[in-house]
Amino acid sequence: MAFRKRNIPLGTPANRAAPTEKTPVIGNLPGVRPSPLTSHPVTSTGTSSLDGLLGGHAGLALGTSLLIEESGNTEFSSVLLRNFAAEGICQGHVLHVVGVGEGWVRDLPDVAVEKSGSRSGSKTNEEKMKIAWRYERLGQVGERGASSCTILASPGQGSVPAATDAQAAVPFCHTFDLSKRITVPADAKINHIRIDPRSAFETIIASLNQSLKSSPPNIVHRLIVPSMLSPALYPPTASHPSSSLKFLHSLRSLLRSNSDRLTAILSLPLELHPRTTGLLRWTEILADGVLELTPFPHLMDAYDEHPRPSDGAKEGGEDQPQGLARIHKLPLITERGEGGAGVGNSIGEDLAFVVSRRKFVLKPFSLPPVEGDQDAQKEGGKLTGKDIEF
Repeated sequence: MAFRKRNIPLGTPANRAAPTEKTPVIGNLPGVRPSPLTSHPVTSTGTSSLDGLLGGHAGLALGTSLLIEESGNTEFSSVLLRNFAAEGICQGHVLHVVGVGEGWVRDLPDVAVEKSGSRSGSKTNEEKMKIAWRYERLGQVGERGASSCTILASPGQGSVPAATDAQAAVPFCHTFDLSKRITVPADAKINHIRIDPRSAFETIIASLNQSLKSSPPNIVHRLIVPSMLSPALYPPTASHPSSSLKFLHSLRSLLRSNSDRLTAILSLPLELHPRTTGLLRWTEILADGVLELTPFPHLMDAYDEHPRPSDGAKEGGEDQPQGLARIHKLPLITERGEGGAGVGNSIGEDLAFVVSRRKFVLKPFSLPPVEGDQDAQKEGGKLTGKDIEF
């Protein structure tokens, strides 16, 4: 019987060459950090409230796609796409914008400038946890998941080096002001993909694949597809399942093969392709995440007169919602499903979106008290000792 000596470690044979190709470290990629649940690389969508609803990962995982569906003739979904593109410019990512031209990029929002010494900063400092010093990095009171905007390393990744001072100075998620326009840097990497009437989707995949092969592995790419299958941008043959579903299969293959540096957001109008059709059902299956925006009917009627979102009436110091939001599907990047077995799971919750002149916010939705119920209006929002049970 032969035995192995104790001083010889078990491993690969000596004659086998070690792989020379190195994968980029998450901490070294700008605008990318590990997920607090699974340590997968995630990037921000440019909307902090949307990051907190994506299954507790505090961002959109690389190698996944997000489909935004919108009812009516409004364009609230374009605000989310513009924030996603503006975040990519701030982080130095490569943008691939499909079918809208250079004017769409010049209309991106600029980063909001916070006034020094404001009341919001003092209030944030007051709400910090006082339990232990190490708990402060887990988030602030009232926040959902790990939505802090600093680049942190996952506890399970001991080999990930600490972020440099330049990377730590750049926040993970910027706050954008919709009333301002960003100044696109001269060195910004933006790929405008035109839609070919003869082969619309083949041109998109070919241009994206060529850019991925020619760029270094430490650069993140963002694909933005506004108003997919809209007759104003796409030829009539693009709505055929043999064309559109083939594109989604090819895009899904590119996302999986480049799971460490590619992500995509698409928008689709539900007025032209309702959710009852088989085409849209298959589109939702091939997308990793699905978010539906349903504006209120009175806003749809008034949108033709005021196409730009404006500040709504305020009651109690809060902006009134413009519509309902529903998450039908989350990017599943764990075997437990639903983005972490219920941690930060937002499927089935009552959500609403608020679009003002300066921001886009997704928040929980609740109906106000009935006007005739005076007792509920008086006691609304006030808790007594009898209401609290331990």
